[in-house]
Amino acid sequence: MSEIKVLFVTSEIAPLIKTGGLADVSGALPPALRALNIDVRVLVPGYPQVMKQMGPAEVVATFPDFPGFPASRLIFSIMKSGVPLLVLDCPALYRRDGGPYMDPVTGHDWTDNPIRFGLLSKIASVLGSDESPLSWHPDLVHGNDWQTGLTGVYLSVATGAVPNIITIHNLAFQGNFRPKKVELLNLPPESFNVNGIELYGNMSFLKAGLYYAYHITTVSPNYAREIQGDELGFGLQGLLRSRSSDITGILNGIDTDEWNPETDPYLSDHFSAGRMAGKAQNKQALQSRMGLEVNSDVPLLGVVSRLTHQKGLDLLLEIAPRLLELPVQLVILGSGEASMQKIARDLAQENPGKIAAMIGFDEGLSHQIEAGIDLFVMPSRFEPCGLNQFYSQRYGTPPIVHNTGGLADSVVDCNADTLREGTASGFVFSGMTADNLFATIQRAIEVYRDERKWKALRKNCMTKDFTWETSARAYREVYLKVLGRTV
Repeated sequence: MSEIKVLFVTSEIAPLIKTGGLADVSGALPPALRALNIDVRVLVPGYPQVMKQMGPAEVVATFPDFPGFPASRLIFSIMKSGVPLLVLDCPALYRRDGGPYMDPVTGHDWTDNPIRFGLLSKIASVLGSDESPLSWHPDLVHGNDWQTGLTGVYLSVATGAVPNIITIHNLAFQGNFRPKKVELLNLPPESFNVNGIELYGNMSFLKAGLYYAYHITTVSPNYAREIQGDELGFGLQGLLRSRSSDITGILNGIDTDEWNPETDPYLSDHFSAGRMAGKAQNKQALQSRMGLEVNSDVPLLGVVSRLTHQKGLDLLLEIAPRLLELPVQLVILGSGEASMQKIARDLAQENPGKIAAMIGFDEGLSHQIEAGIDLFVMPSRFEPCGLNQFYSQRYGTPPIVHNTGGLADSVVDCNADTLREGTASGFVFSGMTADNLFATIQRAIEVYRDERKWKALRKNCMTKDFTWETSARAYREVYLKVLGRTV
């Protein structure tokens, strides 16, 4: 019999529906928890992509009459990972073209997002209370990001409610709406105040989640500290500081089967920490594919990212001409702000054979870049956790990162001491300036030129443990703490 039963609530889950890191966590953490004998079931909206891809299914509950919400039903299925799935089927809210949050025609958020994710929260609270029509009852409800933020509010007035926790994947996205929506969502009227869901005159889903949760987790220990400060608190730092003892930062893991240089189907040659020859072959293959000069001696830098201000890539684009004089090559894969896309394209056109840029996304190419480059550049201004720095290290590619969030927790700066201790795994800089980034890339290239140091650094990267098991054990500790059981 399972030690703990958890309802895991999310607005997206890989591989069924994905816009970002939340989907990766939702797809990977529940199986890792189940491996620890925790009975996790995932509640997710029934978007067309989910309905189309789920396996054999059966309707297990209907909800015709919650005030303020259209009729919905609950469909049970099982994912390929073995995780039981509870799909919230409400055609009026979820059966739409495009992604989970935005109207593909206008490019704006759906105007009824408060109702869409209010219903997700409402059903989560029903399943976590005496109202549940299911024979399976969770011990705890685990919500994720603002889309599940009202769960705790609804649980606060439900009979037989179980405890709830919420995980912040990115505090910048808060789900803030006009206060009129409170009436539409049938929330307790007393919840709309500063000690509740009100944030600067608006209703905030995320603030509700943080205020009503028994415990709060974030996706890295350093980010848990940063969000309690003014710079990265996004208006919620006061509440977070007041709940400091209830916040736990847990670093994400990665799918080490999908990201495995020994078996990766996208690679021309496979390699491992003990057999690195294939790494050089992948570099050559990447240079050929991207129209770069095939040269094993020149350091090849790479980026796989959204091209946005948050990711700090404006600094990299600014120093690109100086970098070419070192010399280096640069390959960029990503899309985002139009101005950055244009600069990346222009740099590639002006420097053929030295800079390559593909605007868009290509899963196979992202793997080939991680395997073929020498250094991965990730100068994010803030980064709750990040994933590519994990992929890079796994592929023997030391990352160059800004000292923030999960980047600071997962990359150990390379210096004489950390190399000697065997912990060095990349290059870390503080202070978001173009000069600091340039100096750190220069420092990385000096190590690249020292064959003994470079070999040791790459081996360190490839032998680090980034599996989800470590993260799952930390979540288990949080669950037990919230439930008042011994760890």
